[in-house]
Amino acid sequence: MSERIAFIGFGEAGQTISRGLVKEAGKPAIRAYDILFGTPPGARLETAAHELGVGLARDHVDAVREADLVMLTVTASSSLEAARSCLPGLRQGQLVLDMNSVSPNRKIETAALVAPTGAAYVDVAVMAPAAPYLHKVPCLVGGPGATALGPRATALGMKMELVSDEVGQASAIKMFRSIVVKGLEALLVESMTASAEYGVEDRVLASLKETWPGIDWHELSGYMIERVVSHGKRRAAEMREVSETLRSIGMEPTMAAATAVRQQWVADMGLKTKTEDRVALVKAIRKAMGR
Repeated sequence: MSERIAFIGFGEAGQTISRGLVKEAGKPAIRAYDILFGTPPGARLETAAHELGVGLARDHVDAVREADLVMLTVTASSSLEAARSCLPGLRQGQLVLDMNSVSPNRKIETAALVAPTGAAYVDVAVMAPAAPYLHKVPCLVGGPGATALGPRATALGMKMELVSDEVGQASAIKMFRSIVVKGLEALLVESMTASAEYGVEDRVLASLKETWPGIDWHELSGYMIERVVSHGKRRAAEMREVSETLRSIGMEPTMAAATAVRQQWVADMGLKTKTEDRVALVKAIRKAMGR
């Protein structure tokens, strides 16, 4: 199957998925548009597109007009506006894959915008970091276009598991899982940084191992703290989305809001430490604290 694919947003997610499609999916025709194109910060994105053989579109409409699959991979805060900017170029027969990490309510609102164009909306929840998997990153999908997407995604080598025909359920699974996953990341940052002040990290981890013997806490703590150091800004934004969703159902987001604060705290340090070595990561955090 020869698919014409448009990426709206060509940051980490768009580039990573494109790289996999170009390498392993028969080199589908891919075009991309990012609001940074044509600006100094966007030069890096344009270079990445050229290296991958991805065409550069002039704007949102130019990117999507001839596409079969439209993949929205922008920041959480701009997801609705990005979809709105695509509307004049959408038509019947297209599938719009909303891959943004936003609330179920935001997905429902976006689907309502897309529906009058005739394009079929797909709520996509990306359930793992894209980098190790490229285009094969595990995803949950739902919405009016999800069933039609199935065989086409399979032909491209993409891993899309159908949740339901309703918009919002796939994203709800990811969102409420994030309370645990991103919360645990924040807890390990806090625990290990404080433990290092007293030189008791190994004893704390040994105690955790005794309580949960099936987990390698040394390895897990390094991996999870690295995720915060590398992606804390985006993760904090996602947890603020979780917090708003919890408030919308009448639940105070005590844990989710605290997780967003701790993730943002690390992000604001601007650390460049690229390792999963827990000791090195905690040392960098403590140095940024002035310890």
